[in-house]
Amino acid sequence: MAFGGPAAHIAMMRNEVVHRRQWMEEQEFLDLMGATNLVPGPNSTELAIHLGLRRAGWLGLVVAGVCFILPATLLVVAFAWAYVRYGSTPQVEDLLYGITPVVVAIIINALWGLLRTAVKEPFLAVVGIAALALYFLGVSEILLLFGGALVVLLVQNVRQRWSGGATAFVPLGLLALPSAAAGPLGIFLSFLKIGSVLFGSGYVLLAFLRSEFVDPGLLSNKQLIDAVAVGQVTPGPVFTTATFIGYVLDGVPGALLATLGIFLPAFVFVAITSPFIPRLRNSAVLSGILDGVNVVSLALMAGVTWQLGKSAIFDPVSILIVVTTLILLFATKINPAWLVVGGGVLGLAARYLLG
Repeated sequence: MAFGGPAAHIAMMRNEVVHRRQWMEEQEFLDLMGATNLVPGPNSTELAIHLGLRRAGWLGLVVAGVCFILPATLLVVAFAWAYVRYGSTPQVEDLLYGITPVVVAIIINALWGLLRTAVKEPFLAVVGIAALALYFLGVSEILLLFGGALVVLLVQNVRQRWSGGATAFVPLGLLALPSAAAGPLGIFLSFLKIGSVLFGSGYVLLAFLRSEFVDPGLLSNKQLIDAVAVGQVTPGPVFTTATFIGYVLDGVPGALLATLGIFLPAFVFVAITSPFIPRLRNSAVLSGILDGVNVVSLALMAGVTWQLGKSAIFDPVSILIVVTTLILLFATKINPAWLVVGGGVLGLAARYLLG
């Protein structure tokens, strides 16, 4: 049910694990969310894996990650099958017409709750506002995240000597892997490399995919654009774009190996970094890292919400959907998944009735 990209996924996870099930406090959820921004890979997938690990250990790590990835993977394989067979992707505009305003409302509701926890002092509010402004000016997400962490760390601990650092865990040796080669092994290695080094948004993913597959002549530009579109209009992680490309290149085996390659690093990064997150929070010196990353992460979520809202809320029906969703979210404990379903039904009905 998680349409709308990482910001929407995170909002729905927060509602499920913090409020409905009360598996953890808001601060712990924020810290896990911030930690996913310090390593490469799909942030919402890594957050799901972190939540599974915290709730049920190593088995939980595997189950949470697989369950978050699998529905999207199966849907994308179905899209890819139709694409290869019929030469186009099914139209989903009517469905998304009603779903997208609901997603915007879900993110706004999550931002409201998370901001009250993350913004602990006026200085952090200033950092968040500055990050949001710089994001709209085109500054890269990763630069904002690490810059915000460094600024907060230095300001909060200006009189203490700092000998550590917030260093992204990136296996740079994987950059030396060759570009995609034909066959299953080449598909797996290419996506393993991308999943191991990719920070940033879907636009960054697009650049990696073009370099790996279009430049060597394995995909056309149109096929690449269609692959990214399918990853964005299906629920779950956008990185299932890899599943689509793998299927186009080598059928079901290619889809499975591409999916495994791009998501496997996320499980490894979570397993490696998870023990250090409580130490960061418990350290008087290094807790500033998490405070800075958390507030910048929320600023980036706000920026994404604004951009999504501009394209999603443009007529009376979409305005009615987003306002109604916000009222239900703030006034009730309804599961957002039902709101997503309702939005999709309303979108289909409205487009049919209005012609």
